Amino acid sequence: MNTLAFIIRKWNKFGITRTLPRAGRPATLINQGEKSLSQGGDQEPHGHSQRAPAFLCAERRTFQKKTISAALHQSGLYGRVAKWKPLLSKRHMTAHLEFAKRHLKDSQTMRNKILWSDATKIEHFGLNGKRHVRRKPGTSHHLANTIPTVKHGGGSIMLWGCFSAAGTGRLVRIEGKMNAAMYREILDENLLQSALDL
Repeated sequence: MNTLAFIIRKWNKFGITRTLPRAGRPATLINQGEKSLSQGGDQEPHGHSQRAPAFLCAERRTFQKKTISAALHQSGLYGRVAKWKPLLSKRHMTAHLEFAKRHLKDSQTMRNKILWSDATKIEHFGLNGKRHVRRKPGTSHHLANTIPTVKHGGGSIMLWGCFSAAGTGRLVRIEGKMNAAMYREILDENLLQSALDL
């Protein structure tokens, strides 16, 4: 009844039933500006909202950070902590996919016999810090929304470890620079014993 009464009053006063212009200051960004901002956010998801005006060159104006954030939210783009992933080439990705397909139908008994091992670097600071990305819901693992990691840099420790379906094996801190001889030595001393323990 309230809605109907409001429409009748509007007709009696203005002679129309369509929605009247809203009170308050008009939107700073026009539709075309919002569209270019949304496209710019898709193309450069790691761009901070303070740098977003670069996408609006045609507007020839400056915008408040709050205005840009509101427009991005309306387009479905929200700031989220970016996912970290290893820096892989196309060759690596193809090899990983082929490996997964090859072992897709392995039985659980077969998987229980596998001992996985790897070495990794853990940063004390810097690269492991949080970085935000502006993305749409459900797109956290898209390549454009992830941050590649590399296995070099300062302020870090190197670790070797292994695990299986039965649990975790030994964890070894690697001193100095890793080379093939050192890696073989780590495997000789720890891999078989971890397999026996598990």
